[in-house]
Amino acid sequence: MKSFVNLADIDEKDLRKIIDIAKEQKQKDKKDLESGKRLKGKILIMIFEKPSTRTRISFELAMKQLGGELLILNSKDSHYGGGGESIYDTAKVISQYGDIVMMRANEHKSFLKFKKYLEIPIINGLTSLSHPCQIMADIMTFEETKGPIKNKKIAWLGDGNNVVYSLIEASVKFDFELAIASPKYFEPDKKILKWAKDKKAKILITKDPNEAASLADCVMTDKWISMGDKSNKKKKIKLLKPYQVNNKIMKLAKPDAIFMHCLPANRGDEVTNEVMDGKQSVVWLEALNRVHVQKSIIQWCLK
Repeated sequence: MKSFVNLADIDEKDLRKIIDIAKEQKQKDKKDLESGKRLKGKILIMIFEKPSTRTRISFELAMKQLGGELLILNSKDSHYGGGGESIYDTAKVISQYGDIVMMRANEHKSFLKFKKYLEIPIINGLTSLSHPCQIMADIMTFEETKGPIKNKKIAWLGDGNNVVYSLIEASVKFDFELAIASPKYFEPDKKILKWAKDKKAKILITKDPNEAASLADCVMTDKWISMGDKSNKKKKIKLLKPYQVNNKIMKLAKPDAIFMHCLPANRGDEVTNEVMDGKQSVVWLEALNRVHVQKSIIQWCLK
């Protein structure tokens, strides 16, 4: 039984295979959608502790295109998370009803606790710690537009959040250069940085957004204020303002650099309209590729 929790836990060859199969099936299924129904009779159960647009729609589309069925549970609609039933009992029951679970959890610890008692695979659809499915879609998008990501430079500007956590893991697994610019108090997780350093990762940590963006092949960012963020919002926005991705920043990157954002975006904060809607932006392709890479992840878990 294989679960998809964090990129660091998965072999490089398996991660590469997931990306390659996603690319291959995207083209094949476009010509013949019926041939893509590889998981007929399988059931995906999706559990949401927090709201979602792309994660919910992309996983729903992924499973339907694979010919499978799905059930959707919000924590408020079930005993899970409401105190009416233990996590152990809920996990055991869900294991009888489906073949695989996708969970979007508030806390990574609660995700791992739920996984511990499950008897079927589980996919991390986002936790407080990491967002591996998003980064896999980002890598697929980069390679579709720019070619192999190995030895290329990716720049991240802004909050060192859960998306950055998975991006750091990916830099090791896919062997690309990563430059992260974040202000004091919002740097990436120290434990994952140590892990990456021990793996000889090519990572630059700086407070200078210009240094990070310089000659980058791709510039990435995310919302400054995420759901459940307990930071002082005014203070955080003030500290992050110099890290906005705008035309000035994009001019420091390579002329053919692309811009990525996992969405949703707060236009005018972390990114300007000019960049978001500009020729270098691949955000809509990035959102679409969530469907294709997650189809591949589901199949990998169930193989």
